Amino acid sequence: MYLVTGAAGLIGSAVVRELNQQGINEIICVDHLSTSIKWKNLVRLKFSDYYEKDDFLNLIENDSFWKKIQGIIHLGACSSTTEQDASYLIKNNFEYSKKIAQQALKHNIRMIYASSAATYGNGENGFDDDLEKIETLRPLNPYGYSKHLFDLWLKHQGYFKNSLFVGLKYFNVFGPNEYHKGNMQSMVLKGFRQIQKEGKIKLFKSYHPNYEHGKQMRDFLYVKDAAKMTIFFLLEAKQASGIFNIGSGKASTWLDLANAIFDAMGLKPNIELIEMPEELKKAYQYFTEAPIKRLRDSGYQYPITTLKEAIFDYVKNYLLKGEEHA
Repeated sequence: MYLVTGAAGLIGSAVVRELNQQGINEIICVDHLSTSIKWKNLVRLKFSDYYEKDDFLNLIENDSFWKKIQGIIHLGACSSTTEQDASYLIKNNFEYSKKIAQQALKHNIRMIYASSAATYGNGENGFDDDLEKIETLRPLNPYGYSKHLFDLWLKHQGYFKNSLFVGLKYFNVFGPNEYHKGNMQSMVLKGFRQIQKEGKIKLFKSYHPNYEHGKQMRDFLYVKDAAKMTIFFLLEAKQASGIFNIGSGKASTWLDLANAIFDAMGLKPNIELIEMPEELKKAYQYFTEAPIKRLRDSGYQYPITTLKEAIFDYVKNYLLKGEEHA
């Protein structure tokens, strides 16, 4: 039996789907559905049981529950980079994760968990996933800090020495099942909807001398690849431990992304450059790229979908067909 928290989210539902495709249906799913539409992400998936996150807390101290768990994928968290209630994020992202990690160690269960590329801050100290360098990182928002705290706690507790714990720093993940994310939806989905409504895509202007308008860069990763990388550490690279970047390994510009959407829709590009809100300027990342040498060195040799190929699949096989959920 496998435990997946955050199972109704973008990456979580893709992970459960990937497990299903590998013939694994003995899964316990945990999430917080509330009034959002992300419950629809679970409809086509196969799993044994479901718990709301607060109800699951009541099971954390239950030894008989953990005896049947053979692996944990902990993705549950508030992932909003604009959430300013740091106390809530510490309780929800840090304290909750500590409780699960303590049970994983106690019962000798492998735990794969979501760290975040947000822990890298503006990237001034690089994007190196070397465990020995994490003290140098300076997150720019409370969400990134809550994730950074858990990475640091695991390291300082010596948990990474047990070959049980793997932290995954997901970069810009997009794809089917992100419809519930509101303002945190990817620019692929937002751009597609802008084109449908207005016939154009709006991109922020650049305020950095080294980057032209629209040529700010991100490491975009298709959610199907993110799920495969996650499961790899659960089922294949069982001796790997520490922190790993989960990205494509290649930065692309926002113009690359916008042009790929138009191309997938069979339309000529129509891009409008707009002013960036003042509150975003101080925390804006102009460049992210995931060094994935450690991922490759761990044995992950599968091909990674290019941005253009991923957008083509997402647009053609989901968005244009009105398929909101994979």
